[in-house]
Amino acid sequence: MSNAVAKPNKGLAFDGWSARWYANSTKRHLSEFKALANRIAAELPCGSAVLEVAPGPGYLSIELAKTQQVRVATVELSASFVEMARASATKQNVEVDFRQGNAAAMPFDGNSFDFVVCRAAFKKFAEPVRALQEMYRVLKPNGQALIIDLLRDTPLSLVDGYVTGMNLGRLNSFITRRMFRHLVRSAYTEREIRGFIAQTDFQRADFSAEGIGFEVRLHKEPADVGLSE
Repeated sequence: MSNAVAKPNKGLAFDGWSARWYANSTKRHLSEFKALANRIAAELPCGSAVLEVAPGPGYLSIELAKTQQVRVATVELSASFVEMARASATKQNVEVDFRQGNAAAMPFDGNSFDFVVCRAAFKKFAEPVRALQEMYRVLKPNGQALIIDLLRDTPLSLVDGYVTGMNLGRLNSFITRRMFRHLVRSAYTEREIRGFIAQTDFQRADFSAEGIGFEVRLHKEPADVGLSE
């Protein structure tokens, strides 16, 4: 599988102070994590197994566990994030299987999960095609993967408008705008993402772009079973 467009600085984990900074900066978006968790849980049968790939400090996974509708596991490259997430889950009295590992070589058996979600992390993967194929491998037949992230071809005017809508102070707005511009530049284009998917065993992908980002739903059809075994 080719990963020719992957950049050498991708795939680096947040650790130490950088992990703490990221956790603090994203914590103010808890309402978004709750809304996404409720949306995912509402479409799955009770007791479904959900995997979050690269959960960072674990906010989404913990909110998923709080719904009491799904069983949640994660795989995260950063040891600091895994430690933070485990401590936070214990403090909030919810059960999540937080594991350290690489998205391109997940520590789970095949056909283990009904749903896989990856939010705001795909652009950082050093081996995006292998990560996608691993999502396919661990999904059960009829399972789905949901990837949410930024797009590199997003106009900067939309990025600036998004940050303005966050109603931050002048200094925080300046810092956040610079951060988002950097993240957009490091993201993939829709064409690149579709090219990655085409190199995997996924036979169906539903792509939608809105605002400064995209969502793509990947489906593991029953007839696909065995293609990657």
